Amino acid sequence: MPALHTPPVFAGIVDERDGGRLELRPVDAFESTREYVEGTNVLRTTFTTATGTATVTDALVTGVAGRLPWTELARRIDGVDGEVAFEWAVIPGNTFGTEPVQRLDTLHGPILRAASIDLVLVGFEHGRTDPHEPGDGFPDGPLEFRGAFTTSPGSRHLIAVCGTDDEPIHVPDPRIVDRGIDRTIANWQRWSEEFDYEGPWREAVQRSALALKLLIFSPTGAIAAAATTGLPEDLRGGKNWDYRFAWVRDLAYTVGALTRYGLREEPHAAVSWVLKMLKEYGNDLQIFFALDGSLPDGVHGTKSEGWRGIGPVHAGNPAAGQLQLGVFADVIGIMLHYVESGNILDERTSELIVAYADHACRTWPKKDSGMWELPKKRHYVTSKIGCWKALTDALRLYELGEIKPTDEDVEMWRKNKGLLEEWLATKGWSEKRGAYTMWPGSKDLDASFLLHVAEDFGDPARTRRTVERIRDELAVGEQVYRYTGVDREEGAFVACGFWLVQAQVWLGELEAAEARMDALVAAANDVGLYAEMISTETGDFLGNLPQGLSHLALVDAASAYDNATRRGEE
Repeated sequence: MPALHTPPVFAGIVDERDGGRLELRPVDAFESTREYVEGTNVLRTTFTTATGTATVTDALVTGVAGRLPWTELARRIDGVDGEVAFEWAVIPGNTFGTEPVQRLDTLHGPILRAASIDLVLVGFEHGRTDPHEPGDGFPDGPLEFRGAFTTSPGSRHLIAVCGTDDEPIHVPDPRIVDRGIDRTIANWQRWSEEFDYEGPWREAVQRSALALKLLIFSPTGAIAAAATTGLPEDLRGGKNWDYRFAWVRDLAYTVGALTRYGLREEPHAAVSWVLKMLKEYGNDLQIFFALDGSLPDGVHGTKSEGWRGIGPVHAGNPAAGQLQLGVFADVIGIMLHYVESGNILDERTSELIVAYADHACRTWPKKDSGMWELPKKRHYVTSKIGCWKALTDALRLYELGEIKPTDEDVEMWRKNKGLLEEWLATKGWSEKRGAYTMWPGSKDLDASFLLHVAEDFGDPARTRRTVERIRDELAVGEQVYRYTGVDREEGAFVACGFWLVQAQVWLGELEAAEARMDALVAAANDVGLYAEMISTETGDFLGNLPQGLSHLALVDAASAYDNATRRGEE
């Protein structure tokens, strides 16, 4: 509120004292169930008490033509039977300690200001009790909005918080907001109708697509890696990172996933955003950006205590500025997938891709931080596979006539592709381990290898043996750890489990792949969402939620299985 990339004003989950919260709950003891309205990102919760039942519908309201110019978070409460007494509060936090909250008197009632973020509250039948008329003690009034009401059969109540960041704030008519909830449901359901998948995990795949749609920052087309920040990956502390940024890697996977199921607008916006970044920052493309396209400004500590006291909570991500060779495959792969989905590259884009492939030839011999953004630079094997794939895809774009390299460019790409194949065969493969290892001379296995099982960079028998080693050594039940030894400091990486499903499909192990997929789908939370990691002991999620990469991996695994079973039927 008001956007993914702005300092959070409702961050009580990582800062119970000062983070801020948005509360709505029955006064008496209750039971609750929740679900998304079918085909939407609108949440509906049913509260049952000893005296009655009521539903709460939560929506980020959309406009007639899509995103509103401001943010409008609406909570509609409907009485079902009996009576339910509710109490509510809107208590903004101090945006990770940047500035204290202020309450300002205005012509249209009070607003609460946290740093550059302004919040206003509107509603009806909501029993607001805080002072909210001009002259009621401002600016020393309470730094919160509060109220209480009781539902009855057929009653309707509304609480809506509207916010802007460093802009004028709109104070909407609450009746219009209420109608906007219905419009938002209809908008989401129309969007979902464009989603073309009828396989065995349709509900999970559609929910993943909807989660990914929520992570798209519509003003730029950038796609956030996660919707939250600071949730711990390790319950002992020390791994509380900020993923409210746009990773080029995740964006590449998203373009593939969404176009695969018939969606058009979001992939086009994402491709355009990547090209804008290439034009602005050149060949030394950053691995991630702020959602507005600016460069991240480093990591900042906060005073937040952390979820259940597990800290420290950081704003920003330490991977900024790292060299990750896999980004070459991400960028060029996006363009190839975009073309093969029925689109045409312009001349300027052709020039950019040629220059980028040339840069990959010059850069691949360097050490990098790898896909896992590790602090120690090495010759990570999957990074070299990524460079091989980048050159393979560039040559394919050339064969399709979509880019126009010189003969010297093409010769250089083919030569370096061959050098990479030789490097992978002689340095990436370990005879002792009977597998491609994490780096030359290492005994460690790397689950990111699973992303490359369909690539023709070497002996398929070696690829099969590596997948089998990863399955035997990194998997615990249906879940998979990122690499050897990391189980001592974090949970299993949710996406890796789905990557293993894809690999098992490639190996022809369809029954095993289906069983693993069923178990992974069942591991979602009560509304079908996944975090970054999961405890193999308790099944509890770890890290930020929802995590885009987890949902992308689910979509890709379902697609791989679907394609394989269709081929088997033909």
